[in-house]
Amino acid sequence: MKNIFFSATIVLLSIIGVSTLKAQALIDVETGAVFTGYNNVRIPGDKGTRFSLKDDLNPNTEFFYRVRLNYTIKSRHTLSLLYAPLEITSEGSVANDISFEGIVFPANTQLEGTYKFNSYRLTYRYDFVKKPRFDFGLGFTGKIRDAKIALSSDGLQSEKTNVGFVPIINFRLLWKVNDKLGLLLDGDALAAPQGRAEDVLIAATYKMSDNFNIRAGYRILEGGADNNEVYNFALIHYASFGVSYTFNSKMR
Repeated sequence: MKNIFFSATIVLLSIIGVSTLKAQALIDVETGAVFTGYNNVRIPGDKGTRFSLKDDLNPNTEFFYRVRLNYTIKSRHTLSLLYAPLEITSEGSVANDISFEGIVFPANTQLEGTYKFNSYRLTYRYDFVKKPRFDFGLGFTGKIRDAKIALSSDGLQSEKTNVGFVPIINFRLLWKVNDKLGLLLDGDALAAPQGRAEDVLIAATYKMSDNFNIRAGYRILEGGADNNEVYNFALIHYASFGVSYTFNSKMR
């Protein structure tokens, strides 16, 4: 999975290297704390025991990071690569047996649950509106999810893994309150009969210089699927802080 992502990164850097257009490259790093809103699981989706990694077990507060590489051509066409790992562990016990992916975990035993949802994304976005105080763009994201839900206790362990491709809609809206301050709404989202996925950030931005920007805000990650293989819907809250640096250049 990482090899595919790194290959895409090399391709994007190659595009940057041969471009003859006025362009901007940007690197963005985001970090902060992650909190579980809900995380309901039943695996298999038609026969397993439904339980909550939030209400039945106690999730830990985790720290996260994301790294994004953007390349914008002629101020309106943006290509971006995102690496967004996420892993949350939960601990506790429940008063009933749990049947999870072919293993029965007895009641009142100490359990550890793991929820992993790593995301690799390639996005193209076009800014339809580009004004001094207002930017708005829409695009498409190809997301590869590397997901795992695992449950373990003394002597027992079971997990369900899934790697899949999801096409979703990308959007970005930036309102520049003044030359320094702004309000950003940015994300990927799509709903379909097979499930839904939303990853949306709302943040206040501050322009430190022509190249350096910081932001602070709230991110929500929500979605899941309901089928015979897996039932899982999760809501994750992020307290987010981000830093970005723009490399302005005119390639020759």
